[in-house]
Amino acid sequence: MSECIFCKIVNKEIPATVVYEDDEVLVFMDIGPIIKGHTLVIPKKHYDPVTETPDEMLAKMHITAKKIAAAQMNGLGADGVNIMQNNGRASGQEVEHIHIHVIPRFADDGHHWNWHPKKYDDFDEMNNLAGKLREQL
Repeated sequence: MSECIFCKIVNKEIPATVVYEDDEVLVFMDIGPIIKGHTLVIPKKHYDPVTETPDEMLAKMHITAKKIAAAQMNGLGADGVNIMQNNGRASGQEVEHIHIHVIPRFADDGHHWNWHPKKYDDFDEMNNLAGKLREQL
């Protein structure tokens, strides 16, 4: 993936502020943080989308995100942490290399998600959609 910006970071072709690194994952500061201290957890090997990423790597990424969350709470004094993974352009994913955002949150940080919950028309609609999902599992 010679054009992938995250692969270029892994290969040290472009700089990043690294927070953590081991043989399989790299964690670095997001250059466009939602909240200062926002980090990205990525596999060193290129994977995308989430449905094509090996289970072992997904587990490793989430275990690493847990460690980073603890560091944000203990080291930055964060009151909470958002851990999220956007998958596909429709979800807001901008770099097509699987990554997890670990975002420190503070009671007074002023950030609010644009979350507008919807409602199902009725229980039958919800049950019908659940059935479609169950068929694929």
